[in-house]
Amino acid sequence: MTLPIVPAFGRIGEENAFAVLARATALAAEGRDIINLGIGQPDFPTPPHIVEAAVRALRDDHHGYTPATGILPLREAVAADLGRRLAVEVSPEEVLIVPGGKVTMFMAILMFGEPGAEILYPDPGFPIYRSMIEFTGATPVPVPIREDRGFSFSAEETLALITPHTRLLILNSPANPTGGVTPKAEVDRLVARLADHPRVAVLSDEIYAQMTYDGEAHVSLLQYPAIRDRLILLDGWSKTYAMTGWRLGYSVWPKPLYEAARKLAVNSYSCVNAAAQWAGLAALTGPQDCVAAMVAEFDRRRRFVVDGLKRLPGVTCATPKGAFYAFPNITRTGWKAKALASALLEEAGVATIGGPDFGIHGEGYIRLSYANSTENIARALERMGDFLARRKAA
Repeated sequence: MTLPIVPAFGRIGEENAFAVLARATALAAEGRDIINLGIGQPDFPTPPHIVEAAVRALRDDHHGYTPATGILPLREAVAADLGRRLAVEVSPEEVLIVPGGKVTMFMAILMFGEPGAEILYPDPGFPIYRSMIEFTGATPVPVPIREDRGFSFSAEETLALITPHTRLLILNSPANPTGGVTPKAEVDRLVARLADHPRVAVLSDEIYAQMTYDGEAHVSLLQYPAIRDRLILLDGWSKTYAMTGWRLGYSVWPKPLYEAARKLAVNSYSCVNAAAQWAGLAALTGPQDCVAAMVAEFDRRRRFVVDGLKRLPGVTCATPKGAFYAFPNITRTGWKAKALASALLEEAGVATIGGPDFGIHGEGYIRLSYANSTENIARALERMGDFLARRKAA
């Protein structure tokens, strides 16, 4: 007998990177040598001073509930960090500590998504955007992210998609899965014209904010006073401090929405793990050389992987300007993206993600994470080259 759950659950998608991770893990358990370039997490350990702060918090009896909004010292540290990095004034009363970046997406999309509403999101983009939009019954409207624009959004194209039904616009730069970084001039154009659409809220996913290359400066939507009263910022510790498993993120909310977000926190998870919050405080207030060293290593790998991908038969690759992903164009190989990603895993032992897992505009691409050692990346590229040389598209 099938229990009748509500239809909305039939609309929930998933993040296929975790399905690929599960398959890669299963193959490795069978004795296969698998190189995982699929999952998007740093291969560095969390810095020792951060780990020690969590241990110390447990020893100091931080074992109970915290405020649903997060401990005040951490919210103050977030506000101070944003002030230092972005030269913006943020109040701790606007900061909400959450258990990972996805929670902010969940909250924002729940606030604005309902049948009859439209929500714009980047495509190719993080798959949870569309999944949550469809869950609410809202209409997902993909904003094309094109290779010929360096995988940045077009302000003109984005604005043209706004209708009287648009409730929320989701932006992501530096971007997953493309590594694209939107130039300031394009953001300026978008923000200037958003004045014509005062009832459209904006969710800016800036989880990769500190991972930019080639002198590219990160442009935060927080730096635009004209939209601060309808802007939700998503950021956190997972990528910047190699803390994916700690499940710790934060968001900055406009005052009219903050209380609604707080209530969602109370109703869903009560509060964030106490020890993790003290670890997050140590991350923000402690030495930052660990971040600089990790980003420098990612930069070195970035150049290595792009050079290697360009040498593969039928493959081209735009140079990513941020995050730790390459999004090579595999159109000339003759393969469909998901079929190629599956064959590379099953036959060559290299885990990647097919572009369509990130949206309808992802066909013709696969995503590689270069959050892996240069040695493993070199081995993966060699296997991919051998595979493409001997295997024609199915």
